[in-house]
Amino acid sequence: MGRAFQNRKESMAKTADAKTKVYSKYGREIYVCAKTGGTDPTGNLTLRGLIDRAKKDQVPSHVIDKALDKAAGAGGEDFSPARYEGFGPGSCMVIVDCLTDNPNRTFGDVRGCFTKTKSKIGTPGSVSHLFDHCAIFVFAGSDEDATLEALMEADVDVTDIENEDGKLTVFAPHTEYAKTKQALIDAFGEIDFDTDEIQFVPQTVTPIEGDDVAMFEKLLDMLNDLDDVQNVYHNAEV
Repeated sequence: MGRAFQNRKESMAKTADAKTKVYSKYGREIYVCAKTGGTDPTGNLTLRGLIDRAKKDQVPSHVIDKALDKAAGAGGEDFSPARYEGFGPGSCMVIVDCLTDNPNRTFGDVRGCFTKTKSKIGTPGSVSHLFDHCAIFVFAGSDEDATLEALMEADVDVTDIENEDGKLTVFAPHTEYAKTKQALIDAFGEIDFDTDEIQFVPQTVTPIEGDDVAMFEKLLDMLNDLDDVQNVYHNAEV
């Protein structure tokens, strides 16, 4: 699992750097998370992790505060999650997670990205069954046994723990994100997580080469330029 996770991190690095609308993406996600789970980060661990990630990505405090203020108020925008799956250049698999206030518009925009890059959008579930939907936590440490014991005592269904270069990586089912994070904090105190998020991790990778590389990068850039797109996951190995 770790190799696939690392491959995704490396291959998505360029995309992350290219996100010109990162503030609005974080603002929208924080708004929806706070609206559904509460605006207090101490009681909403998903929101807390999201705010921590936003700060690490240098999102200004006023963007975060504005999203929280909107979530605390009455009314507001009605965003809903939407997920699209398909096959990119070189037959790699792609998952696109969105937050949208107009599903018809978003589907048309995402489908256009696939069509213009010789890719094919699929039906729900067409590729996601070949990914693991994981909560992933990476932090400084080396004691796998103590970490596993703490998680088992908290009745967390741990998928995997890896120890490499002074860092521990904990994988757990996405449904146990909050429980896993709370168990780690209870056991080790406040932790400065390098990674603290839910991701789709591919079970296998698909090498792409030649002309497919440029077309694949174009697909990623086009998708990430869409306001409604929050995250893009794939199994491509360039």
